[in-house]
Amino acid sequence: MSLVGVCISNFKTNHMKTRILTLATFTLALTASTFAQTTVVGGEQMFPKKNIVENAVNSKDHTTLVAAVKAAGLVDALQGDGPFTVFAPVNDAFENLPDGTVATLLKPENKATLSKVLTYHVVAGNYDFDAIQKEIKKGGGKAAFKTLSGNQLMATMNGSHNIQLIDENGNTANISVYDVSQSNGVIHVIDSVVLPK
Repeated sequence: MSLVGVCISNFKTNHMKTRILTLATFTLALTASTFAQTTVVGGEQMFPKKNIVENAVNSKDHTTLVAAVKAAGLVDALQGDGPFTVFAPVNDAFENLPDGTVATLLKPENKATLSKVLTYHVVAGNYDFDAIQKEIKKGGGKAAFKTLSGNQLMATMNGSHNIQLIDENGNTANISVYDVSQSNGVIHVIDSVVLPK
């Protein structure tokens, strides 16, 4: 093979490698941007383009919460435009309530009470970690949020990057997963059920 032939062959090989590398980089970037804003909750991806209910039904950690939302007739409300900030207790949080509490709340005759408990976990507005932390700083270490139930839910810092909720009975809940973006707000996963008075 002549020197010109070798040069042309090397050019074609290098050009092909460059094209493959460019395509691979583009594919990787596209994949990363598609999943960059998703968060895994309960073993499933939570997609920012879905609403609160559409995402929550897929979380294996929130089956009790989803059943309660359905029993209380709050599905349509939580699929609304919002924005809403939802403090979503995991299944274990419900299991830690006194025996029989969940079964009693899920009875049709207790729908109003169940609704009050659930809407106590929802604040109008889109409060991500930074927004909650800002309110806490503005309040001198404590922030009061009016929930959709009409009751107050307090928030304080418990460490440099841990927000703790305090209900009207003095019980606490820690946020374990922050800033799960939704099309109509944000979800924060909490480890306890908070209760209004």
